[in-house]
Amino acid sequence: MFKGLEHTAIASPDPGKLARWYCDTLEFHINFEYAGNYFVRAQNGSMLEIIPSEGGRAPQKLKDEGIRHLAIDVDDFDAGLALLKEKGVHFYTEPFETQGNRLVFFADGDGNYLHLIQRPQPLP
Repeated sequence: MFKGLEHTAIASPDPGKLARWYCDTLEFHINFEYAGNYFVRAQNGSMLEIIPSEGGRAPQKLKDEGIRHLAIDVDDFDAGLALLKEKGVHFYTEPFETQGNRLVFFADGDGNYLHLIQRPQPLP
């Protein structure tokens, strides 16, 4: 009956600008737009809905309660990292490895936490 996550929503003061950031930086594409809301889809079919925010952002830390990051899967970690650096993204951490996985935490165009990840084996 329940098939899984269809999309995750991010509230932004400028949804169109953030949607374009995902397209220009992470190779997503805008696949649907209505009333200032944007759905952006990644190559693997995962989707984000970017909606207009109301009010300001509360301070946040990497391990505050609630949803903390979106993980961006990549085939080639070094190439992905180099492209992010070339595009001038803000990094929250240096690249590191844990349990064979290569990771780095960085910010999207609004400062939301993302991390690039390359796993030697997919999760079961």
